[in-house]
Amino acid sequence: MTETLRGVIVATALPYREDPSAPAGLAVDYDKFAEHCDWLISNGCHGVGPNGSLGEYSSLTDAERRKVVQVAVEAVGGRGVVVAGVHGPGWHQAKHWAELAAEDGADGVLALPPTMYRASASQVVEHYTHIAEAGLPMMIYNNPYDTKVDLVPSLVAEIAEIPQVKAVKEFSGDVRRLFEIREKCDIDVVAGADDVLFELMVDGAVGWFAGFPNVFPAESVRIYNLMLDGQVAEARALYEKLVALFRWDSRTEFVQAIKLSMDIVGRYGGPCRPPRGALMPEHRAQIEAETKRAVEAVASLAV
Repeated sequence: MTETLRGVIVATALPYREDPSAPAGLAVDYDKFAEHCDWLISNGCHGVGPNGSLGEYSSLTDAERRKVVQVAVEAVGGRGVVVAGVHGPGWHQAKHWAELAAEDGADGVLALPPTMYRASASQVVEHYTHIAEAGLPMMIYNNPYDTKVDLVPSLVAEIAEIPQVKAVKEFSGDVRRLFEIREKCDIDVVAGADDVLFELMVDGAVGWFAGFPNVFPAESVRIYNLMLDGQVAEARALYEKLVALFRWDSRTEFVQAIKLSMDIVGRYGGPCRPPRGALMPEHRAQIEAETKRAVEAVASLAV
């Protein structure tokens, strides 16, 4: 099994700058994005994942979406992996993005089932079969909340027969699935939600396609490495300080929440493009409080 898609791969948030001529008055800030990718790798993350949901891929123009991958590849510079999101309504679109990702130097792809359509099992398998024709290692992505398609363990096993499929990003929240997936096929299981990382790694997850490492990269990598090394108590002590904030990764407002946390810790998160609007005041206050507590807790553990 290839290890290309293992480790802490960060679903990178995408920065914008104000520009009246750009879509929704917000232009992608490629310089800030390149700096952010470099910072994540410099803090020990194993790779970056541009054009995921956190990267607001569905709000980008085709030209922007391609350039985001190109910038990530250049910024990482071979020090880690670039796993490009290739999500699309149909396989012809997803395959196109996978082909461009291969052309532009990505190391692998992350792919949802067909978006905006509740596909049957056979249609899901067909979808991934065609994406695989691009030739890159693939992580399939189970997010039944957004796609209304649940990649249950039996379906994962069927998809895993495609040679390019190496891993599944498990976002259902049902940690019981890991053992069943491993019983049915030889595929890496990757934690897909920040607030089930600990539980999934206890059961044997070998990767984390992650959101809040955009805010706490070094600390997140430390949790992951401690778990790999079997230092469960030490990992739990750090994870427990961050998990309240991590829960936002599983909520509707996860993009705004992570960007706000980035702003609070001195990074640049900034605004989101539509349809994602401003946070409700009570959500903003909660995220601010939980980020502050996380920063203070991390600092106290470092003393």
